[in-house]
Amino acid sequence: MSGFIEGESRSQATLFPERIDDYVTEENAVRVIDVFVDELDLSGLGFKTLPEATGRPAYNPAMMLKLYIYGYLNRIQSSRRLEREAGRNVELMWLLGKLSPDFKTIADFRKNNGKAIRLVCREFVMLCRKLNLFSDAFVAIDGSKFRAVNNRNRNFSKAKLKKRLEQIDDSIARYLGEIASADRRESEAMKTKTDRLENKIAALKAEIQTLKKLEVQMLESPDQQISLTDPDARVMSTAARSKAIVGYNVQAAVDTKHHLIVAHEVTNVGHDRAQLSNMALQAKEAINCDELTVVADRGYFSGEEILACDQAGITAYVPKTQTSNNQARGLFGKRDFIYHPDDNEYECPAGERLIYRFTGQEAGKIQHRYWSSACPGCRLKKQCTTAVYRRVERWEHEAVMEAMEDRVDRKPDCMRIRGSTVEHPFGTIKSWMGPSHFQMKRLEHVST
Repeated sequence: MSGFIEGESRSQATLFPERIDDYVTEENAVRVIDVFVDELDLSGLGFKTLPEATGRPAYNPAMMLKLYIYGYLNRIQSSRRLEREAGRNVELMWLLGKLSPDFKTIADFRKNNGKAIRLVCREFVMLCRKLNLFSDAFVAIDGSKFRAVNNRNRNFSKAKLKKRLEQIDDSIARYLGEIASADRRESEAMKTKTDRLENKIAALKAEIQTLKKLEVQMLESPDQQISLTDPDARVMSTAARSKAIVGYNVQAAVDTKHHLIVAHEVTNVGHDRAQLSNMALQAKEAINCDELTVVADRGYFSGEEILACDQAGITAYVPKTQTSNNQARGLFGKRDFIYHPDDNEYECPAGERLIYRFTGQEAGKIQHRYWSSACPGCRLKKQCTTAVYRRVERWEHEAVMEAMEDRVDRKPDCMRIRGSTVEHPFGTIKSWMGPSHFQMKRLEHVST
C-alpha cells in the first residue's frame, strides 16, 4: 500500500445514475437560475419568443438566457468557452437539456438582445425588493474604470497626435542625415542601408497622411478624442494617476445591508462628478422608496448634484473636496469664516463681520458676495489675503451643502461603510473578467 488516498481504477465498470437530475444537488445555484428564468415574461422584456414559420428551428431564448447567466456566475464570458462547457459540464447539461449551441449562436444572442438582458437585471432587483432585502434604503455609490477592447496606441487625442507628428518629423530628419552620410561612402552595404532608410521614410510619410485624416475626425468629436478599435472607449485616469487606460467608467449603487447591486450604468465619462444624482435616482426607483440615503466618496462632490438629491428626497453623505487656492498658499480658507444665518453675515478669524454686498452670477450659479471694511487695517491681513479686501462668496443653496457637511461630521464611519460595501463588487468583477475586462465593443454592447 502507498499510504495515500487512492482513486478508483479506470477499468472498473460503474453504474451511473439513470437520471441527470441526480447529479445536481438541491442546493445547487443552477436550480435558482432555472426557476428564475422560467418565471420571467421573456416576450415582455423584449426577447423573441415566437418561432419562425419556416427555416431551421431556433433555440429557445429562455435556454440561451440560462446559459448566459450561468456563464457570468461562473466566470465564463467567452462564447467559445460556453460552447465547450455546454458539451462537458454536467450542470449545463442539466440546465440546457443536453443542448449545445455553437459559439456564433451564443455571441449573436448576446449582441441582439442587449436591452432585454439589461431588463433581466431589473427583474432580479424587483425580486429582491419583494423579498424585502432593501428595507434599510441605504446604498453606497462608486465608479470604477474598466479596460475596453482598445489598445492605448489606437486612441488619439490632440496632444497625442501632436507629439506623434513631432516624433515622426524627428525620425525623418535623422534618417535623412543617415542617408546623406551613407551616400558619401560608395559601397554595396551603404546602398542597401540607403534603400532601407528610404522605405522607412516613405512609411512615416504615409503615417503622417493617416494621422492628418484622423485629426479631422478627432476635431469633429465633442471631446476631441478618437478610438479606432472601439469608437466609444475613452482615455481615463486611474487611481494610480501615472497610468491611464482606454475604457469605460462603470457606476454602481450597492445596498449596504446585503451588498446587492441595486443599480448600475456604464458611461464613457472619465470622472464621477456628474453621476451622484443619476445613480441615486436609479437606486431610489429600483428600491421603490420615498426616502433614500446614499454615501459616496469625494470624487462625487458637486453642488448641483447634491442639490438635485436633496430636492428628490435623497439624503447624501459626500465628503467635501478642499480646493481652496488660499489654503494652498497658507492663507485662511473659506472654512475659517463662520456664517451667521440670522444676520446674513460672515465672521472672520479676526472677529470682524463680513456684510452682504451684492449678488451676481458665476458659471450659471447665483452667488452672494461679502466683505468687511476693516480689512485694510486688520492685524491678520497677511494671513488672510493679498488683496485690499477679503471677499467671500456664498452660493444661494449653500445651506444644503452645509447641512450635508454637518451630517458627514456627525457620522464619521459612513466612509468606512462605503469602502466595505461598494468597493468589493468591483474587485470581484474585475477578478472574474481577467486583464481584458470587457470583450465587446461600443457603449451599448459593453452595457450588456
